[in-house]
Amino acid sequence: MLTVNAIAATSPTDPLVRTTVERRDLGPRDVLIEIRYAGICHSDIHTVRGEWGEITYPLVVGHEIVGRVTEAGTEVSRHAVGDRVGVGCMVNSCRECENCRAGQEQYCLNGNTGTYASVDRDGTITQGGYSTHVVVDQDFVLRVPESIPYEKAAPLLCAGITTYSPLAHWNAGPGRKVAVVGMGGLGHMAVKIAAAMGAEVTVLSQTLGKKDDGLAFGGGDYHATSDPATFEALRNTFDLIINTVSAPIDMAAYLGLLRLDGTLVSVGAPPEPLPVPVFALFGNRRSFAGSGIGSIAETQEMLDFCAERGIAPEVEVIDADAVNEAYERVLRSDVRYRFVIDVDSLR
Repeated sequence: MLTVNAIAATSPTDPLVRTTVERRDLGPRDVLIEIRYAGICHSDIHTVRGEWGEITYPLVVGHEIVGRVTEAGTEVSRHAVGDRVGVGCMVNSCRECENCRAGQEQYCLNGNTGTYASVDRDGTITQGGYSTHVVVDQDFVLRVPESIPYEKAAPLLCAGITTYSPLAHWNAGPGRKVAVVGMGGLGHMAVKIAAAMGAEVTVLSQTLGKKDDGLAFGGGDYHATSDPATFEALRNTFDLIINTVSAPIDMAAYLGLLRLDGTLVSVGAPPEPLPVPVFALFGNRRSFAGSGIGSIAETQEMLDFCAERGIAPEVEVIDADAVNEAYERVLRSDVRYRFVIDVDSLR
């Protein structure tokens, strides 16, 4: 087995520390990836702090991974040594259930294998991308187009696909009015992608502090949700609302912004339940839905879409030793708009 450098959480409260982890021996369908950059997702923080359930420590998180293939198993046909590749939020699935057979392995009925904090096929706990190398089955490895810089490609593997998937599924495009709630790592990607799809995009953020960015990224309008007048002015307006925040929101107020047959989709995942008042759904035949990442095929589609249209996240590249500070800044919304670890600083 290969021993590699990594950064791990050792408890829900202690700072992340440098350590080593073991990667499994290369199987015939596996590729060994030398990681170049790893994005920091709010999900990483929720996970290491035990906010989404019990965790086995030590744990290496990170599911926005880009790098190069340095070794390939004997049966690998999708990737070759030297290829630019990425790994997102999952590294396997059962491949046999109805959803997997339909090409929707992110919704595997037996539970897909997450890139970290999941039970892997050998019974060990998966360890993520805050490390120098990872071994992944070829079917769960993405091709990263040459036109996307490595450091900007990393957040597309979670923030990009998490917003692209519901926008595509609910038909964001010309003639459709889309609102994006929150202007963080997910939200700024939702604005860019929805605008590139041709939708009329409105940003709904707590304050007007990021208005210039929101308009520059493709938003046609921008409103502060801290102002009650916003909800009155925009009532019955949107076909689709993408909620990217990982905190409770006033569901009745936001549902009231939907026009006939409109849908509010949550992709942010607060630890607390979101109470949904049923009478807010009755008006305008509104719907409330959730969406989780995307399939491997859809993730590749998203990468190619972004490459063709010159879409990339806004990133701040940091060294490995700055991860704990970055976590605190994420919680303060003090990043525009995604931290990315330069993994060379771990070697």
